[in-house]
Amino acid sequence: SNQNGLALIEEHDIVYRDAPGPDDKPVAPTAAPTDAQWSKTINPDDVLLFRYSALTFNGHRIHYDRKYVTEVEGYPGLIVHGPLIATLLVDLVRQSIPSCTLKSFEFRAIRPTFDINPFKVSAKPDLEIDPSGKTIAIWAQDHEGWLTMQATAVLN
Repeated sequence: SNQNGLALIEEHDIVYRDAPGPDDKPVAPTAAPTDAQWSKTINPDDVLLFRYSALTFNGHRIHYDRKYVTEVEGYPGLIVHGPLIATLLVDLVRQSIPSCTLKSFEFRAIRPTFDINPFKVSAKPDLEIDPSGKTIAIWAQDHEGWLTMQATAVLN
C-alpha cells in the first residue's frame, strides 16, 4: 500500500485434514485438463524446497527433511509447498502474458505433489466463463497427469 491506497488484499482459508482412517475409501484422482495453451515443467528438488521454506519462515519438516517425511510421515518424498505451486502458477501467467496485471487469483490444492518427480503447471484462457479472455484457468498436474492444484486468475 502507498499514498494511492491499498495495493493488495490477501485472504487464506487453510484446511488441514486428518489422515484417512482404516475404513476410509481413497479419493479417486482427477485427470488434469489436456488443452493447455501454456505449460512449463518443474523439476523440484530439496534445495528449492528448503529455500522456499526459509523464505516463507515455514519450519514444517515435510518440506525439507527427507528422512522424517519418508520414515515418520510415510510419504514417498518431500512435499512441495502449496503456496510455491501457486506462485509458479501465477508466474506461468505472467511469463505467458507479459503485459498482464492481476486483478484476482484463487487456488485450491487437490492432492500432494512430491519432489521425486517433475510436475507441470499449465494455463489457458477460460473462454466459457469469460469470452474476453481475461479469466485464466490454471492448474498443476503430477507426472502421471493427475490434477494436483487448480486455480483461476482474473486479469485487469
